[in-house]
Amino acid sequence: MQAVLFDMDGTLVDSEKVWEIGLSELSEHHGRALSARARRAMVGTNMSDSMRILHADLGLPVTRAAMDESVVWLEERVKELFRGGVPWRPGAKELLGALKAAGVPLALVTATHRHLVDVALLTIGAEHFDAVVAGDEVDYTKPHPMPYRTAAAMVGAEARSCVAVEDSPNGITSARAAGCAVLAVPCEVALDPEGVTLVGSLLDVDIDFLRKLVA
Repeated sequence: MQAVLFDMDGTLVDSEKVWEIGLSELSEHHGRALSARARRAMVGTNMSDSMRILHADLGLPVTRAAMDESVVWLEERVKELFRGGVPWRPGAKELLGALKAAGVPLALVTATHRHLVDVALLTIGAEHFDAVVAGDEVDYTKPHPMPYRTAAAMVGAEARSCVAVEDSPNGITSARAAGCAVLAVPCEVALDPEGVTLVGSLLDVDIDFLRKLVA
């Protein structure tokens, strides 16, 4: 195992619930209510796709200008919420600490934009990571393999010798396409166990467990 590559939202921190608040308030800002179906469809998607889903669900114009306006409103609200601290997912903080202490290279691979990631890292700890790949720093985001291939290269590893830790279908598709071994930890949506190792939480995971996934 050359490196471990972590998704952020819903994997390390329970920030999907923060996004839930922001999306609900954005919908109210537009005088509408977001459906549960649309919210589920947004989990693990990039911002452009999320806004397309939201605007279609709310019956708003699906134009670049209209969606860009929603992005600015949403990201400013979520940034404000992130500054208050983001709750850890069970076992995530302990696993990060153990991997760092063992000298395993670590990367954060997220569809979230960098200016929001930097605020979330005030909680997570930027010192844990040897590389960060944010959603606005690659040409293609999840489910494309580029984010995970980029992260592996940044820490000097081959993707096939890395474990990717994910909580969303798009993230799993991205990591598998890049060639990583995938550890799936469900948060907001159910996950297909095909081609991945599925666990209930990161409390069930240690370094030896991760090494076996690559082996």
